[in-house]
Amino acid sequence: MAPKHPWWRHATIYQIYVRSWRDSNGDGVGDLVGLIDGLDYLQWLGVDAIWLSPTMPSPNTDYGYDVSDYFDVHPELGALSDMDRLIEEAGARSIAVMLDLVPNHTSDAHPWFVDALSGVDSRHRDYYVWAPPKPDGSPPNNWLDATGAPAWSLDEASGEYYLHNFLPTQPDLNWWDKGVHAQFERVLQFWFDRGVAGFRIDVAHGLYKDALLRDDPSPGPDDHPVVRRRPLRPEYSSRRPEVHDLYVHWRRLADAYQPERVLLGETWEFDYGRFAAYYGTAEQPELHLGFNFPFALCNLAARELAEVVEGTLQALRPGAVPVWTASNHDIGRFPTRWCRDDDRATRAALSVLATLPGSLVLYYGDELGMADVDVPPAERRDLMSIARPEEPGRDRCRTPMPWSQEPNAGFCPPGAKPWLPLGPYRDRNVQSAQADPGSVLNFWRRLGHLRQERRLGDAASLTRLALDDRAWAYRVGSTATVANISDQPCTVVVPGLAGARVLVSTHARTEESLAGDEVALQPWQALVVALEQA
Repeated sequence: MAPKHPWWRHATIYQIYVRSWRDSNGDGVGDLVGLIDGLDYLQWLGVDAIWLSPTMPSPNTDYGYDVSDYFDVHPELGALSDMDRLIEEAGARSIAVMLDLVPNHTSDAHPWFVDALSGVDSRHRDYYVWAPPKPDGSPPNNWLDATGAPAWSLDEASGEYYLHNFLPTQPDLNWWDKGVHAQFERVLQFWFDRGVAGFRIDVAHGLYKDALLRDDPSPGPDDHPVVRRRPLRPEYSSRRPEVHDLYVHWRRLADAYQPERVLLGETWEFDYGRFAAYYGTAEQPELHLGFNFPFALCNLAARELAEVVEGTLQALRPGAVPVWTASNHDIGRFPTRWCRDDDRATRAALSVLATLPGSLVLYYGDELGMADVDVPPAERRDLMSIARPEEPGRDRCRTPMPWSQEPNAGFCPPGAKPWLPLGPYRDRNVQSAQADPGSVLNFWRRLGHLRQERRLGDAASLTRLALDDRAWAYRVGSTATVANISDQPCTVVVPGLAGARVLVSTHARTEESLAGDEVALQPWQALVVALEQA
């Protein structure tokens, strides 16, 4: 019988950008053996699962998000035997291993696309999205790729355009084709059979494209600010309803395993109802977890955070599990984006992340308060960012993990050249932080273990206790969080808080319990307190 509360319902999942975590062989690139060598750290940290950035073979025009073989491991990162060993050794430490699955597109070096280019009657031609040009020879419609350029490239041999919502080296798959479905069912089963605990599904919202290839509209005044910053709203180039039937099928496949495998979607939706739809219904469940980008991309402000969290929880069906994250390999690191590299604000943000109901994802280095790194243009690797030099780029949040004060931060041997430049690491690294009781790392470890001990993720709801422009107080189960999310002192009145035992505080405190319902908070101060059982 499956457990009543599977691990993913209350998990702390740790995202590892494998190339940047730990290099075991001195080539300047992190790898699976290096990851295995760091498992004791992850166990000490108290994580339940690790999600690995793409590990499959790739030409690396998008560092693994352009897959050329779904059934192997990139040689730079290791071998299948290393993956098997990782799964075994992580499991011995009660850590599940999740992989990144890229089903929206392949590499142009994938054998399917190479065959598709061989002619309009080739076996795999319909695995991809093709369309004839307009009468004037221009692309079939107005869709744009992630760089802002037209999302279509001309195959001169056939005179047809192929679709790529990302780089031209990443042709989009045609999910209207049954052969594509069959291939990915094989992919899921291959990795599930090897013991992979689940997948984070890249571009989970975008697999199906409009069958009529209608033009995307311009954003409207009611669209989310993130959408309004784009020239087009991707209404027809992604976010099509047909994807839900696919996830119903994948969920049945995942749930047939014991223990059940987990599907975590990269669900770029800013409408709560459309986001919640990726969880399906009680009768036809879809994804187990979906990334909440309205939360990740909102401002670190009390009212805005409360609105997104409460709006999300209200939209989700009973039994659906929210998942919270503030950083990843695309959007940057929250200590910089939210906190302006102020450790006080980082501790306050971590206090909120740790005490929300459901699961959470930490990006590697979040536990250190690791900041974005200013990577000079000449040292950038990410082609998508190089194509948009006016933006800070994604390399800034993919730089190597700082392990120690040694040369190259203990990421790779002193004589090696890291694949991306290191950020400042003399004062912010794992070894130094572990030895410092007041470090962000040790603060997060206390929060993480508290989260596990009090099973905060298992709680089905959140109750607002107080809210104003600076402070937010809420209750999850028998635990309350009171946070001043501002750089000014404030006082907040929280009825019923008198006598509550202080479990964790961002600031040093002498009292073990609160004297009354009125709580004075310093800038960026957060308290996590124990309440009487309801």
